[in-house]
Amino acid sequence: MTQTRHVDLLIIGSGPAGYSAGIYASRAMLNPVLVQGIEPGGQLTTTTEVENWPGDTEVQGPELMRRMETHARAVGCELVTDQIIRLALDERPFTAIGDSGTHYIARAIILATGARAKWLGLPSEDKFKGFGVSACATCDGFFFRGQDIIVVGGGNTAVEEALFLTKFASKVTLIHRRDALRAEKILQDRLFRNEKIEPVWFHTVEEIVGSENPLGVEGVKARNVKTGELRTIAAKGVFIAIGHDPANELIVDTLETHSGGYVVTKPHSTETSVPGIFAAGDISDHIYRQAVTSAGMGCMAALDAERFLSEH
Repeated sequence: MTQTRHVDLLIIGSGPAGYSAGIYASRAMLNPVLVQGIEPGGQLTTTTEVENWPGDTEVQGPELMRRMETHARAVGCELVTDQIIRLALDERPFTAIGDSGTHYIARAIILATGARAKWLGLPSEDKFKGFGVSACATCDGFFFRGQDIIVVGGGNTAVEEALFLTKFASKVTLIHRRDALRAEKILQDRLFRNEKIEPVWFHTVEEIVGSENPLGVEGVKARNVKTGELRTIAAKGVFIAIGHDPANELIVDTLETHSGGYVVTKPHSTETSVPGIFAAGDISDHIYRQAVTSAGMGCMAALDAERFLSEH
């Protein structure tokens, strides 16, 4: 049976942006309802050490998100275990339809759906997903104890994944299309000091190869972008760490987007192209993409929503 719920403010997403929005909106007495989605806590639940969260020299990603969830509940934010599968923004109040069948009728909505891992787009990648190919070292690194592992990428995510995987792997090969990393200097220094990690510069992965029965990765074919030469690099696990795409499927045809699908917000605001719809965190931030900036945007979105609701 379809259930209908009328709310003043609906928050979609439960990462740092969503939980921060829930905390500030609750303190503003907006009685927000926060729909946690398929992955409560967002990307930080698949991160190990977080060393740049103010006030914590080091904190585990899942623990940080547990604390934020607890804080949101404590100040009165209602957290709902559901996933929004469709948004209707052409009429006010807005309608959000949950996978549970619940229709949330909301006067204002904060989008904090975050981002998800990018993939290479290779047929062989799809073939071996879950059988040696992964985008989450903290999820799957344990299964490759004593094995050779490949990490693909050159940013913070790739370096963090490579460093984490040295806890399990006998060797980690980092494949990057250039000869310089985009990661923070402190992470690069750790990588270059780690004897288990070998960078392979100026290469891209052309194919992931492996066995058929049982299905499993045995290595990759990598091409030198300068010479065109193809080489095979042996490994039992391949971790793709080439960045993230905004989780924008709910609004891709209804809100203005840019830079590959990130939601456009007005200058010095979280307001989107539809009044009453606000965006915070990785769904709209294509520049900083940090937990602390996402949390700050969640605060901004709650304050923007409070102002909007008081005026309407």
